[in-house]
Amino acid sequence: MTESYTECLLLARTELQQAKSELSLEIRQYPTPISGCDAQFNHLIGERSRINDALDALDKDVFVPTPRTPDAGAGVESR
Repeated sequence: MTESYTECLLLARTELQQAKSELSLEIRQYPTPISGCDAQFNHLIGERSRINDALDALDKDVFVPTPRTPDAGAGVESR
């Protein structure tokens, strides 16, 4: 059965939230003390940022410019 795009977006959001939870647990369980140059820990922090960015992108409204609204702040032209 073919999934609709909304089901795909819901699945993506669910998977990203699961990944975020698992990554948060891994970060909390990371052995201390953590030096500023710990590449593995810094990689985990970077991955957390990527997941947060992906979740934000799924929730963000996208502006698609058309000839009547070339800028996001432009009003709707009436004719």
